[in-house]
Amino acid sequence: MTMNPFTSARAMLAALRAGEVSASELLELHLARMARYHPALNAIVTPNTGHARQQAAEADDAQARGEPLGPLHGLPLTIKDTIDVAGLPTTAGVTTRAQTIPEQNSPVAQRVLEAGAVLLGKTNIPPYASDWQANNPVFGRTNNPWDVSRSPGGSTGGGAAALAAGLTALEFGSDIGGSIRIPAAFCGVYGHKPSETAVPRHGHFPGSAIPNPALLMGVQGPLARSAGDLELALDVIAGPVIGEDVAWRLNLPPARHSSLADYRVAILPPADWLPVDSEIAAALDDLAAKLRGLGATVAQAQPEGYDLRKHEETYAALLNFYIFADTPDESRAQVAERLRNSANPMNQAALLGITATGPQFLRLLQRREYERALFRAFFHEWDVLLAPVTISPAFEHIAPNVPFGKRTLTINGAVVPYGWLHIYPGIATLIGHPATAFPWGRTRGGLPIGLQAIGPYLEDRTPIHFAALLEAAFGGFTPPPGYEE
Repeated sequence: MTMNPFTSARAMLAALRAGEVSASELLELHLARMARYHPALNAIVTPNTGHARQQAAEADDAQARGEPLGPLHGLPLTIKDTIDVAGLPTTAGVTTRAQTIPEQNSPVAQRVLEAGAVLLGKTNIPPYASDWQANNPVFGRTNNPWDVSRSPGGSTGGGAAALAAGLTALEFGSDIGGSIRIPAAFCGVYGHKPSETAVPRHGHFPGSAIPNPALLMGVQGPLARSAGDLELALDVIAGPVIGEDVAWRLNLPPARHSSLADYRVAILPPADWLPVDSEIAAALDDLAAKLRGLGATVAQAQPEGYDLRKHEETYAALLNFYIFADTPDESRAQVAERLRNSANPMNQAALLGITATGPQFLRLLQRREYERALFRAFFHEWDVLLAPVTISPAFEHIAPNVPFGKRTLTINGAVVPYGWLHIYPGIATLIGHPATAFPWGRTRGGLPIGLQAIGPYLEDRTPIHFAALLEAAFGGFTPPPGYEE
């Protein structure tokens, strides 16, 4: 059969199992596209070509022998640079780690490979996975296939660009500041931030190579071209950390409903202090209207007593606590001094995170638990909470030497701090809830618009299935112009 590079991962797997295409043939299709589009995109920056051909051949031989096939048997896919894969560098986008090659797979990589995947390579990121671009001194800049003058998002920018361009069938990335969901939105694909404890978090840099329960908020999860593929990928990587599996099991419950008409859908009320691009806001209104037309319960709602600004302050403080945890004292003091002198009042939350004492850190954790309690109660009454993924569609590339504190975005004519990109992703991140990013139309300039469905804790299938129902009813991913072949 002639395989379309934009076929869903599930359909590719069905074709592999039916013998309509071999793993080697499917791999060569993707390698040819990588070669063709790499110069324009620079998305898959550490190729695994030789080993991938060996993996594909082994998959074909296993099928010929009639051996049991894994859930990703023969499927070509990619993994973000920050996730450890034995034998391939985990550079984190910094030159001092360019030759850092782990000897062991991360739990996520191990589960993906044990499921029979064929690893095309690793995808590009910003330095330390700490930007909403994918540009670093080791590999250079990744461009957005919808408009190469714009960012594909970050930090899983290379993976989102590769998916949108048909270079990979699935991507496994990570998210603490929107690093799965923002690239998904910018590139018009799907992305899922799992519940905080649903997927092992170690084997990632920045982070820990060994299980470390002291690390909060950061997760690893999938990106795909369909919502159904997100669930396929999540089922492969979800589960307890090795060692805890002697007693613990993860049994994610089914989605709460099978029809959009049955969903109770809350729309996060806009905040008067936070501008959102008017076309993103219009897309959210359009989705709400369509859901009402199908008979769903839809209303603006948020947890009782919830304050987005206070939520953001707690999130920003904890995020900066972890970002700067390994920074030398002198450098951290310099950053703190710049924040003290900043005219932006919201920088005081970041300052708290950088300078927090032990008691202050514990109070931040208590504030986080307060937010988590609010949302536990909220999701007794609602099934999903809809919000923008972020305040802007894909923006034009910003030179990496421009400091974060000096970067700005113009939203509806208002100039706002660049760091405000993380406010909407931070809602689900702080509370540890699952959130699924999905495409919903395009701007007048042709850029993808992404929205997110935040779901109840450990009920990841609910926001994923909600996105799948939207896809079935209204359509989903479409290839960028020029990549349709």
